[in-house]
Amino acid sequence: MLDSLEDLRLRLEDRFDEVPGNVTVILHDNPAWLSMAHPLLPAVRWSAAPAARRYLAGWPMAGEIHTLNDSWMERRSAGEDSLTALRGTAERMYCQIVLAANNTALPPMWTPRRFLTYLRWAWLIEGAAQYFTGQTSLYRAAVITRLREGERPAFPPSRRDALILGGTIFDLLDRRAGPDACVRMVSRLHRQGPQGNLELAFEARMREIEKAWRMQLDEIVYPQADSPDAPSLSDALERPDFDLSLGTPPEFSFDPTVRRSRPPGNRSAEGEIEEVDDQGAHSNGGDQAQREPRWRPDAGQ
Repeated sequence: MLDSLEDLRLRLEDRFDEVPGNVTVILHDNPAWLSMAHPLLPAVRWSAAPAARRYLAGWPMAGEIHTLNDSWMERRSAGEDSLTALRGTAERMYCQIVLAANNTALPPMWTPRRFLTYLRWAWLIEGAAQYFTGQTSLYRAAVITRLREGERPAFPPSRRDALILGGTIFDLLDRRAGPDACVRMVSRLHRQGPQGNLELAFEARMREIEKAWRMQLDEIVYPQADSPDAPSLSDALERPDFDLSLGTPPEFSFDPTVRRSRPPGNRSAEGEIEEVDDQGAHSNGGDQAQREPRWRPDAGQ
């Protein structure tokens, strides 16, 4: 764990100005001890989506990282990727400490105001921690479970879905604008709230960002085969809501003297309507005096 944290610290030095050192790691051999040491953790775990609760196995403090030991990580895991993500809990907690060092509005200096900030910006904090530690893909199974079993997620993700879906926003931003845009988005909190951060980072409107994000979630749940004709996710940020490529319109003639020819023996439904000339005579020479007028839905009155 210490080796992984040191490698992460060296990588983050290339991204952030402030990367704290001398961080103490405390391993707990029981979830009850972890909860007693941090009373906020049970409340956060209770408010999270069921698929995310297993991953709340640690808590960051100013200069400290508290996490469960490996034996408890193995008990909580639901597969290989899940176990890898759980073993990377200390790295995610350290990344949150780095985020707070470069953005003083963020925890883990846990004051009442900072806790309210965490609840509002949980998608940014948890998502950035996943992205900068390279763990976003490890939550794929949790994302699929959440989307198939729960209601339609909000955008940006609520506190309930932050740990599961927060990383997908940074993944989309990285593919759209690159890693530097991800650093800029976590560097400060916009006064207009999450919408301001997202629109500034993506350089697009909120509606277009949400559309691209939901396309990405659909591809995670229902992956499509790679094809050169398949549209990219970032195209949704530039694509209008309607499609103008409707093809060439058919040619119509409004000249009453021009009649369309019909192949012999091919009588359409329109051909069943009797044609009456200006004198009231039937076009086939029959007397129409005794015929009652008929109304057809597809021919008008």
